[in-house]
Amino acid sequence: MIFKRDDDDADPVEATAPAPARREDQMADQNGEVTIVGAGARLEGNVVSAGSLRIDGQVKGQINAEGDVALSPQSQVEADIRAQNVSVAGAFKGNIIVKGKAHLARGGRVDGNITSKTLVIEEGGIFHGQSIMDGGASGSGSSSSGQAGASQGAAAAQTEKGTDQVKVP
Repeated sequence: MIFKRDDDDADPVEATAPAPARREDQMADQNGEVTIVGAGARLEGNVVSAGSLRIDGQVKGQINAEGDVALSPQSQVEADIRAQNVSVAGAFKGNIIVKGKAHLARGGRVDGNITSKTLVIEEGGIFHGQSIMDGGASGSGSSSSGQAGASQGAAAAQTEKGTDQVKVP
């Protein structure tokens, strides 16, 4: 019997690496294309990506991606995001509308509303806003865009309609 050593001995570093370290590889596998906004870049306006997007720099405006959007720890983004999935590890201000999972990593901060099917907030993540758990994440955004400054009574009424409010210190 002949064994091929490369196949039998999987790289132990890769096998035990945390999921965020391989996020770009997963994004590339799923969508074939990853656009990167570098750490020194500053963009204002509309960013549209046919695949996935990783932001290391500063963006202000609108972000639309057919794939996933990942905001690195050094990123500073003030925008509205529409994508399949979003991972926030940096500073974000605006609204997020995703069809799948919104992930707020340790050290990440979101000031705004999140509409998603799944929301994951790691310990140490900061979220100020409203979470709208939408099974289909329809993406209408009209119900979330004007509610950030809603009074407590209006927020309580919204909670009765199925909107969850989450504050993580």
